[in-house]
Amino acid sequence: MITSFPVEIKKLREGATIPTYGSKNAAGADLYACLDEALTLMPGETFLVPTGLSMALPEGYAGLIYARSGLASKKGLAPANKVGVVDSDYRGEVMVALHNHSNKAATIEPNERIAQLVITPYIAAAFSVVDELDVTERGEGGFGSTGTH
Repeated sequence: MITSFPVEIKKLREGATIPTYGSKNAAGADLYACLDEALTLMPGETFLVPTGLSMALPEGYAGLIYARSGLASKKGLAPANKVGVVDSDYRGEVMVALHNHSNKAATIEPNERIAQLVITPYIAAAFSVVDELDVTERGEGGFGSTGTH
């Protein structure tokens, strides 16, 4: 069974659209561009696209902003930072740093779905400095060190 809980949303701009889920079991809620007119991003260009919304996520949760697969694969548009993070104590406007990864201009229309928001619990670490770490089989092996099979 899917658990849901209320998230308070404040509309900061006229025409802002509340996030919506595309299907019953969708993990990500679609975020919409709150634009007065179409926006064209040239290849390699990044623009902070407003959603017109702020929100109050519950303490212990974060909102992760991911690309919409259709927008990324068809237009080459995806968040510049790969995954945006909305902290539970942030009350400013949710913006999406949309980047054009393609080699041609791409246009976003007002109220177009531009990203998806996944709300997830997180664990805050209590970092401590030590002289030695425990020994593991992998050790200091980095990228590709676990083999290709």
